[in-house]
Amino acid sequence: MPLITASKTQPEYDVIVIGSGAAGGQTAYTLTMGGAKVLMLEAGRNYDPVKETPMFQTNAVAPLRGQGTPEKPFGFHDATIDGGWQVPGEPYTNASDDPDRQFTWWRARMLGGRTNHWGRISLRNGAYDFKPYSRDGLGFDWPIGYEDVAPYYDKVEMLVGVYGENNGLENTPHSPEGCLLPPPKARAGEVYAQKQAKKLGIPVIPIHRAVLSTRQDADNLPQRIHPGNPKAQRVLAQAMRERAACFWATSCGRGCAIKANYQSTTVHLPPALATGNLDILPNAMTREVTVDDNGKATGVIYIDKTTREEHRVRARAVVLAASSAESVRILLNSKSPRFPNGLANSSGLVGKYIMDTVGADFGGQVPALENLPLHNEDGAGGGHVYVPWWLYKDAANLGFARGYHIEFETGRHMPGMGSARNLDWLTGGSYGRQFKEDARRYYGSFVGFSGRGEMIPNEDSFCEIDPTVKDKWGIPVLRFNWKWSQHEVGQAAHMVKTAGELIEAMGGRLQVKPPTDGAKVIHQGGNIIHEVGGTIMGADPKKSVTNQWCQTWDVKNLFVNDGGPFCSNADKNPTLTIMALAWRASDHLLDELKKGNL
Repeated sequence: MPLITASKTQPEYDVIVIGSGAAGGQTAYTLTMGGAKVLMLEAGRNYDPVKETPMFQTNAVAPLRGQGTPEKPFGFHDATIDGGWQVPGEPYTNASDDPDRQFTWWRARMLGGRTNHWGRISLRNGAYDFKPYSRDGLGFDWPIGYEDVAPYYDKVEMLVGVYGENNGLENTPHSPEGCLLPPPKARAGEVYAQKQAKKLGIPVIPIHRAVLSTRQDADNLPQRIHPGNPKAQRVLAQAMRERAACFWATSCGRGCAIKANYQSTTVHLPPALATGNLDILPNAMTREVTVDDNGKATGVIYIDKTTREEHRVRARAVVLAASSAESVRILLNSKSPRFPNGLANSSGLVGKYIMDTVGADFGGQVPALENLPLHNEDGAGGGHVYVPWWLYKDAANLGFARGYHIEFETGRHMPGMGSARNLDWLTGGSYGRQFKEDARRYYGSFVGFSGRGEMIPNEDSFCEIDPTVKDKWGIPVLRFNWKWSQHEVGQAAHMVKTAGELIEAMGGRLQVKPPTDGAKVIHQGGNIIHEVGGTIMGADPKKSVTNQWCQTWDVKNLFVNDGGPFCSNADKNPTLTIMALAWRASDHLLDELKKGNL
């Protein structure tokens, strides 16, 4: 990819986009296809998955057999080549010493951000998810509804390539004909779980994931995605033809050299660059957004991480897409006489109401899956099926609000060191030849269920600027305040209870009984890496930071296109919605630029 250095930036751009992941990539794509001149600032280094992805390297050839380390929590081959829970020289703090009140923050310092690493589960928010307050009186309603976002879900699914099915379940929206690719077949363990779950009244259906199960229709999709824009159609058609279908052999978390899965670096940025309208500046750590005397954004001040020099770039509009918490940090550090409490913060809500996905995991062993014939079940690098939330009608009797979905882990995927560990509870202890026989017998017979649920925004979960701590670039860091409510704790307890019932329905064995106290199983805040909120959207400038277009109320030419504007965090993984909202906001931004309103 053609990249630039600080000395090669233009005097002024139409738009500066901060961040290159799902939000930044989608924003840059939409703007450049619409003819805008864009500068993208990325805090990390350049990353090219076509050249850098370890497609065919087994765990056997990796250090520690590919096991996780503090520097590489998801294993040696994980695509997050720079970043993680901790970034050297770039700390964050927590206001409380209580482990239950701590928030852990994942950051990917690389081109493409978290899109290189994520699970690629791509679920649409449903009509209920945009109006949760109207249903149970908790949290906030969005100022938009499903019908406002649906056309953009269509476009994103066609652009990035999402496989799945329409199943007609409540609050699990259909995709129009031609949006979805066919799903891969379920694995043996998934088929068995589906059969047994049916007896419990629990649906198990194909999941939606951003992976090409077949080649994209490059002859017809570009016209549907960009009607009336022949240049965009040509550029996108060529980009689609450069992507291959998945051959089911490499974990998606490693990245994808054949461009079969969605990564900003392989899907959004190549066609955006091909328009000739995009400059990408890596290793550019944004410090603040600058404004003029009238309160209009004029550009960005950033630190060149290679030289440690400070630079300024100018644009007619600025888009924050750095991830929800990082965008909050930039806003709160962008102080001026006109904005003494941080930019776009007249409501005092910048940093407030941050959320993560509720998570709890539970697993067991299923004798019916022992000693299966040798076969390859690598698949698409994640579960091929899942359980959507099925208890809407029983919500009043559950003891908690909202709901969750369940993700699966089954199959004979590539073994690691953990595959033969912790068998003592099944074997009573074995070694030598017997241990090898036991390892072969039980390999592939373990199942895991991960509940992923909705968090209701609360006043005790927010981030702010730490009064004393700065990173190595001299920029004040974030301090997190965090608290799960009893709704989330109750959800977590129900997740593991349901998982235990599913395992027992499969004839499986549990090493321990599912805890009844959700506080013992709920993941730490931030651990699911789905944080959103902090710049919530609304219809009232006094009660929100952004409007329905992700446009800040206080600064009309400043947008926040990442997960920050989320008013709620449904059980659906947020990335697809982030991209849909970023596309919608970028269309609005283009229209306002053309009208001269910015």
